[in-house]
Amino acid sequence: MPSRRSITAAVVAALIAIALGIVLSYLIHWFPVQASTQAHETDTLYHVLVIASIPIFVLVASVVLYSVWQFRMKPGEELKDGPPIHGNTRLEVLWTAFPAALLLGLVGYSFAVLHNNEQKPAREIQIGVTAQQFAWTYQYPPSLTGGAPVNSYQLYVPKGESVFFNLHSKDVIHTFWIPAFRVQEDVVPGIPTHYPVTPDRLGSYPVVCNLLCGLGHSLMRSRVHVVTQAQFRAWLGSQASSTSGGAAGAGAAPTTAGSTG
Repeated sequence: MPSRRSITAAVVAALIAIALGIVLSYLIHWFPVQASTQAHETDTLYHVLVIASIPIFVLVASVVLYSVWQFRMKPGEELKDGPPIHGNTRLEVLWTAFPAALLLGLVGYSFAVLHNNEQKPAREIQIGVTAQQFAWTYQYPPSLTGGAPVNSYQLYVPKGESVFFNLHSKDVIHTFWIPAFRVQEDVVPGIPTHYPVTPDRLGSYPVVCNLLCGLGHSLMRSRVHVVTQAQFRAWLGSQASSTSGGAAGAGAAPTTAGSTG
């Protein structure tokens, strides 16, 4: 039988490991800068999941290591049977009910974050996103430009205003992902998909396709420029005046402030 001292040592070691794991999870910078309102709640959800997962991992690892330490077979015991062990109903109910309640709580919180991230605001602007091997193009409709539609290889969005992206693919499945926004969505041929986000940090951030879409997949990158309302209107005006027909403009860049991703 294991001694009380060995059990106490194992419990103390497990508690220290849990504390260190939670502290390290906050010290490590897992993600790029937060550049949207959705990013804040998403990162909080991640930390909640980590805090819930670390004690479970440490508990399982501690039981395994403690069992190897205390109940390992000793020389000469190769042919011996272990002591008979009967079921413990109270323990079985506990280790079934507690994980079930924990999972339901985490699922409920995750759903609440998803619901908040996708909540439709009172006002939003709509921008089209077209994916094809191996480039992104962006469409600004007449309702936004006040005149002819604008097509661009550069994505400009105003800070503090909700943006609703309408996603379309010309060929294969892609994924529209802006790491700084913490939201991504598959772009499927023949199936329109959508991506709501509210940028809240000025700067320029990468746009990535993170679904293998062909030989040039690693080159399918673009930039999103989060600018002020005045800069956004000025950029739209410059594009509308320089764009003729449906050609995509390169998109002259107004100066942006803030961090880049």
